[in-house]
Amino acid sequence: FQGGDTCEYLLSSGRFLGEKVWQPHSCMMHKYKYSEAKNCLIDKHIVFIGDSRIRQLFYSFVKLINPQVKEEGNKHGNIPFEDKSASIKVDFLWYPEVNGSMRQRIKSWTEGSVAKPHIIVVGAATWSIKIHNGSNEALAQYKINITSIAPLLEKLAKSSDVYWVLQDPVYEDMLSESRKMITNEKIDAYNEAAVRILNSSSRNSKAKVKVFSVSKLIAQETIMKSADGLHLPESSRDTNAMILMNVYCNKIMKPIDGSCCQPQPPLTLIQKIAFCFFTLSIIGYLIISLIHRNNYRKNKPCADLESGEEKKPAISTSNVSTLEMLLHSFCKLGLIMTYFYLCDRANLFMKENKFYTHSSFFIPIIYILVLGVFYTENTKETKVLNREQTDEWKGWMQLVILIYHISGASTFLPVYMHIRVLVAAYLFQTGYGHFSYFWIKGDFGVYRVCQVLFRLNFLVVVLCIVMDRPYQFYYFVPLVTVWFMIIYATLAIWPQIVQKKANGNCLWHFGLLLKLICLLTCIYFLSYSQGTFEKIFSFWPLSKCFELNGNVYEWWFRWKLDRYVVFYGMLFAFIYLALQKRQMISEGKGDPLFSNRVSNVLLFISIVSFLTYSIWASSCKNKTECNELHPSVSVVQILAFILIRNIPGYVRSVYSSFFAWFGKISLELFICQYHIWLAADTKGILVLIPGYPMFNVLVSTFIFVCVAHEISQITNDLAQIVVPKDNSTLLKRLLCIAGFFSGLHLFSAMQDQSRH
Repeated sequence: FQGGDTCEYLLSSGRFLGEKVWQPHSCMMHKYKYSEAKNCLIDKHIVFIGDSRIRQLFYSFVKLINPQVKEEGNKHGNIPFEDKSASIKVDFLWYPEVNGSMRQRIKSWTEGSVAKPHIIVVGAATWSIKIHNGSNEALAQYKINITSIAPLLEKLAKSSDVYWVLQDPVYEDMLSESRKMITNEKIDAYNEAAVRILNSSSRNSKAKVKVFSVSKLIAQETIMKSADGLHLPESSRDTNAMILMNVYCNKIMKPIDGSCCQPQPPLTLIQKIAFCFFTLSIIGYLIISLIHRNNYRKNKPCADLESGEEKKPAISTSNVSTLEMLLHSFCKLGLIMTYFYLCDRANLFMKENKFYTHSSFFIPIIYILVLGVFYTENTKETKVLNREQTDEWKGWMQLVILIYHISGASTFLPVYMHIRVLVAAYLFQTGYGHFSYFWIKGDFGVYRVCQVLFRLNFLVVVLCIVMDRPYQFYYFVPLVTVWFMIIYATLAIWPQIVQKKANGNCLWHFGLLLKLICLLTCIYFLSYSQGTFEKIFSFWPLSKCFELNGNVYEWWFRWKLDRYVVFYGMLFAFIYLALQKRQMISEGKGDPLFSNRVSNVLLFISIVSFLTYSIWASSCKNKTECNELHPSVSVVQILAFILIRNIPGYVRSVYSSFFAWFGKISLELFICQYHIWLAADTKGILVLIPGYPMFNVLVSTFIFVCVAHEISQITNDLAQIVVPKDNSTLLKRLLCIAGFFSGLHLFSAMQDQSRH
């Protein structure tokens, strides 16, 4: 389904999500702050012409620029507004009827060198119905007057944005006696006449007066709340003003979550090069496939009629060449990236705003938990945080985070605080997993580092190129990448202390603890020294990776939010492996982790701690204050969960294969959601099938999960080719990668220069 003209949809159609949130058909509406409105309308002149309903719209519009404005002044007279700081002028001109006076005012802007308003909003009819008691003669005169005004509006529309506001319905039961003649039947007749005349006039002109008909739809839902049956309630007027702001400002300000009226961004130089590369990969793969097919046909086994045996071909086609595997991977990746681009950069598919309700978050959570429990299997090993268990943990956390994002649950603070713990738990696993590997294996080789960095960053680098987004935009990958390098540096620098060395002399354990204390000191210092942190990451080339919107503040904020949890993960791994080595814990199948008494006490403490944290998080009133405490206290719930999950032997011996399957592709799921499940860089929801929200989510989710799984396979295949085990070959590949990023930087600089 094509997105179509989103401006047309914004002005003409939509629906309410809940009671107050308006959702335009097919696109997303940005909620403008007064600072953004000022920046958009700087040096602009806006005019509202009409009756008391237009006056209401004028005040709602002005309040978007200055919220302190009060609705004062002569109700039946002109009302000026000026913001001198931004040189914005907004005028309301009292012309309650479409007549000669209104025509003369509009005509004055079309003559000579008179300064024309940048935006003109016109509308009137109810006074004509009221004064002439709803007579047919008044309607006929209204048609004549609009016919004479329409060419003037069309002429103005060549240089200004002109909107004709259709009349909203009334709530007839609430109208006073003096307004009883204003019926919805009469209003429909006047609206029909206005639309017909304006549309017929615009057929002969490239310029077009935009008909603001969406106000009618909004009024149909809200007019019952009107104070007098005629004028809209304040929330509805504010929605109309916000729609006007989106129509004019989205193409200027280009907000991420305002897809309505935004033109498709032009392809950058890097995107064009990427498109050519993927096209050549697809062509290359097809050529190789055709050659292999022809060779297979030539060497196809044929039956020997005399002996009844099958002759085998002389050439074996079972071994797939590295080149073919490479082209095959890039061919699939090219098709997938095309889908990414079409979903979130081209105006092909619809996008909608998120709208949070408790049911939209908690019902899917219950559903996936039931599914997860249903797919329960025995683990291959019963160690604490074994591979199946960590995959399961990643899986259910990722599914909860996905539901959190698509439901817009970030607006509900208790849910937000619990999701922050899940993100912290991912980082805890990063500290635990990488520390355990280096401590046990003692492998600090370049191959291991390159494998991890490639698997973490491959998809994000491709998306930065294809979707024209900075590396820091996908904040979680930079976060785990930097923490991996910190863990590696901490353990790899002299003296290298590993388990094998420490077993020979207990003093090495103290040496490792000293290293961890130094790491903690550095973390503490950087978290309270924003200037030092920003200086470190503002040096080239780090600045190219970690800047967002021209500074590294976002990166500092993300890093600071979970600054201690990786350290906690490393410390937990060290303590656990030490206890395991000294056989102080029992990890047999069905056995509790400690003695019955100790296990019961720890289990009780863990459950109480877990619930205490949840109660604290649910009672949060201020996000900033809770975020300040989060880095220090999030580990409480993480450790409580680990102990609850591992102390009872029967719980440690089973896992959910459903959650574990998702856990294996959790990184790809987290990154892919940005563009092919959500929309507008996570700010909205992708709509493949409009009108059927549940069916749309099912279809888009199925495609999204399949794509994430496929990308995981592609990454694994390419990792084997790009990062070989042979050191000399690996060095050559690293030089090629360095050349690739140098070229990317050069093209990026050329892009920036052309933009400026």
